[in-house]
Amino acid sequence: MADFDRRQRVRNICILAHVDHGKTTLADHLISSCGSEVHPKQAGKVRYMDFLAEEQRRAITMKSSSISLRYRDHFINLIDSPGHMDFCSEVSTAARLSDGALVLVDAVEGVHIQTHAVLRQAWIEKLTPCLVLNKIDRLITELGLSELEAYNRLLRIVHEVNLIVSAYKSQKYLSDVDSLLSSAGGGGGDHEEPVEDDEDTFQPQKGNVAFVCALDGWGFRIGQFAEFWASRIPRLSRDALVRGLWGPRYYNPETKLIVNKRGIEGLNKPPPPMFVQFVLEPLWKAMKSKGSKIESIIKAFNLSVPARDLQNKDPKVVLHAVMARWLPLYDAVLSMVVDCMPDPVSAQAFRIARLLPNTEDASNRDEAIEEVKHVRKCVEVCDSSPDAPGVAFVSKMFAVSLKDIPDHRSGDEVGESDECFLAFARIFSGVFNVGQRVFVLSALYDPLKPESTTQKHLQEAELQSIYLMMGPKLKPVASAEAGNIVAIRGLGQHILKSATLSSTKSCPPFSSMAFQVAPTLRVAIEPSDPADMGALMKGLRLLNRADPFVEVTVSSRGEHVLAAAGEVHLERCVKDLKDRFAKVSLEVSPPLVSYKETIEGDDLDPLENMKVLSSNAVLDCIEKTTPNGRCVVRVRVMKLPDSLAKVLDESGELLGEIVEAKSGKRIRGVEGDDPVSVLKKRVMDAIESEIEHASKDIADKDRLEKYRSLWLRFLGRIWALGPGQVGPNVLLKPVISGGGGGDVGVLVRGSSHVSERLGFFGVTETNAPPVNQEAESLGSSIVSGFQLATAAGPLCDEPMWGLGFCVEAYVTQSDVLSEQIDQYGQVMMAVKEACRAAVLQRKPRLVEAMYYCELSAPVEELGSMFSVLSKRRAQVLKDEMQEGSALFSVQAYVPVSESFGFVDELRASTSGAASALLVLSHWETLPQDPFFVPKTEEEMEEFGDGSSVPPNMARRLIDTVRRRKGLPVEEKVVQHATKQRTRARKAIS
Repeated sequence: MADFDRRQRVRNICILAHVDHGKTTLADHLISSCGSEVHPKQAGKVRYMDFLAEEQRRAITMKSSSISLRYRDHFINLIDSPGHMDFCSEVSTAARLSDGALVLVDAVEGVHIQTHAVLRQAWIEKLTPCLVLNKIDRLITELGLSELEAYNRLLRIVHEVNLIVSAYKSQKYLSDVDSLLSSAGGGGGDHEEPVEDDEDTFQPQKGNVAFVCALDGWGFRIGQFAEFWASRIPRLSRDALVRGLWGPRYYNPETKLIVNKRGIEGLNKPPPPMFVQFVLEPLWKAMKSKGSKIESIIKAFNLSVPARDLQNKDPKVVLHAVMARWLPLYDAVLSMVVDCMPDPVSAQAFRIARLLPNTEDASNRDEAIEEVKHVRKCVEVCDSSPDAPGVAFVSKMFAVSLKDIPDHRSGDEVGESDECFLAFARIFSGVFNVGQRVFVLSALYDPLKPESTTQKHLQEAELQSIYLMMGPKLKPVASAEAGNIVAIRGLGQHILKSATLSSTKSCPPFSSMAFQVAPTLRVAIEPSDPADMGALMKGLRLLNRADPFVEVTVSSRGEHVLAAAGEVHLERCVKDLKDRFAKVSLEVSPPLVSYKETIEGDDLDPLENMKVLSSNAVLDCIEKTTPNGRCVVRVRVMKLPDSLAKVLDESGELLGEIVEAKSGKRIRGVEGDDPVSVLKKRVMDAIESEIEHASKDIADKDRLEKYRSLWLRFLGRIWALGPGQVGPNVLLKPVISGGGGGDVGVLVRGSSHVSERLGFFGVTETNAPPVNQEAESLGSSIVSGFQLATAAGPLCDEPMWGLGFCVEAYVTQSDVLSEQIDQYGQVMMAVKEACRAAVLQRKPRLVEAMYYCELSAPVEELGSMFSVLSKRRAQVLKDEMQEGSALFSVQAYVPVSESFGFVDELRASTSGAASALLVLSHWETLPQDPFFVPKTEEEMEEFGDGSSVPPNMARRLIDTVRRRKGLPVEEKVVQHATKQRTRARKAIS
């Protein structure tokens, strides 16, 4: 019982918000009130959780850091996370280890793009959120709003945040209904009954919304004002006031009752809403008061303010001291954490479907299944008894200098540098002790499979030390039980990014974390001195382990490529390499921008366009013959709908599990849904949206149904996906019919391998010829040729995007064995060349990645801001005035290739008045034809024979990539623009 009570007094929370909305400042005040690390006078200025030099220099948080606080009789593990999109992976690591989230929103700036992202992260990880509206003081000091105007602004922000969460609830409800309908009559599992919940998530009357000014250290929940007014209005109870202090509720001065809007009709002077009358009006008076009015506030609320603060000559300092004593920030926020957020026992029972999806694998090992169920049950109830299996999840590894390790002894660390790697972990079951040996499980480990097949995903390690994290400090402990967040030493050689720790081999690995963006910014990196290559490679290995989101690869040209989430993230990675991990001078290339290749969408009737891949006519195809003349390859290509290509592109992990059948890998939806049904639903939704779009061009219902039928046949003929078996390009098996090619040879029929795995069963072919063993053995060569072609397109060797190929290969008979063996490579290369030639024939286009950009600037700087946007080829989506402020908000799409240095140029052009935030949005096709040649009379009249056609953007980008890759570039090089006059003229006699 004592253990249970102790776990009930633990809270694991993280602070999530948009950049500069006040997370670290809030953390400062919470730390100063619960410990001696930060003096109250320095709270909000010291930025205690930003202890890295780069964080202090830039004044932004770059990593998640934890601290343990004590409030009343509760223990609170607080994780401060970054708000910049470049470090969103740190938000994922913080959310996985937490049970609740404090979501901060700036009362002036309102909801921004990162607010959407952190709310989605909290929803995915099944965290219990509380809303903190920060910078309330700015509503009066900067915007000069009246009490009623401020109330309407706060009401709108709370409503907007509730709408975001409501959208996620609606998606969950619809997906649950669909899964229940699709599995009617099927087995059980972890499906939860869909429950309609029309209640708003954030309601001040429920106590899960706080109104604060983190910089000055004051804040409140409406319950505090309800208690104050209940003692002064005899007929109103505290509970009645709590219900009335938010929303359209009014206090009728005649009846002394709380009424709705109808109850104040007929009054000479209708009162304002109760929140305005009883909360904001006293607050506004206090913030505007000076001298004797301050003393009256002190007496009215019986405050004990130090005389030293009251004697300060600066009235702002006096006001801040009084407000912090009247409405202490730490009390409002931490009491909300204790009251509204769950303890580990309640939270793990709620989050278990997300953390450990229940998988009913077919197996006869009944004893093993029971052991796995026992481990899962212990995690679900947060069993902290010594007999319970020890289970923990490591969300990231972080590097600490050995001199900062409190119990470090020279010679006891086996490593490559003076950096020690600690595991950022949460214990979900059992007790972990120093010196204990545990199993380190990768995401591919499966406890129900034979040990011989899973041995490579299982390691054994010893826990050298366990620490409680106190911001930059570490406090050694001998043991830690379930429900706590700790740092563990001794796992640096066993874990790269994240892993599951268990005291038993019967533990399933935790589900993978969800990341909001992908590392898209790539640079090639090399040492200034070639002799330092060994140090660079060692440094890259350390960096790859220390940063949860960085990717280190070696290109086909032998370059070491570093991939980061954005410019700020990249700068930090390079600085860490130079100063901490490699400690050598580096040369960093310009950003290596990724592109994709596709073809122009046809303006033909959609039904006619689909028929390109639904027949085996010789027309509209590219034909290649192998050098030995034994195989003829015909290829047709069609552009897939953007919606379908996007689904295939974004579902790479799900496709990897389904198509490649990766053993033991558990990648589930938010609620642990079956990956096949999840992906099938996404594909069908994309197809239905395409059919709905095509209905505008196909008025005849019969033709529309035929179009739908062709798409269903299309989904039943998927032979392979590419590149890499999981890409956004589709290879279809050929249509088998009586005509077209039978006189050439035997057709390689292929198989609907992917269609069957995705649940789209292939179309049964009638009149199918008998199987030819040699022809069918060439199927793998065709797939390999397709993979090679889609991995490197004809424009600049970039991957293809959103294309559907139909490959028909006809083979003639031969009795010579050597010719049959040589056939495989020749067919593969013929398919590759035919696919690339088919793309060139169908108007090839370049596809570039686009950032979604959110900008804000004052009215006088709009011209400069739009000038920068136009130079960067930006597409402005919307520009509007921010309500209640002098700032304009602009939303735009900016090409990734044009984004480098964009923020710096924007600040320079607007003298620092404009700010921007970039997040990867989508892929967009460039409309320009890179091979434009004048053909029509108008074009020839304008450009003549084509020699005067200026190079378009698509061609310029293609040539840039080709030069970088060492590919040939067609360009005119003028060496001598004027006539050479260095030779003496000789008169002709």
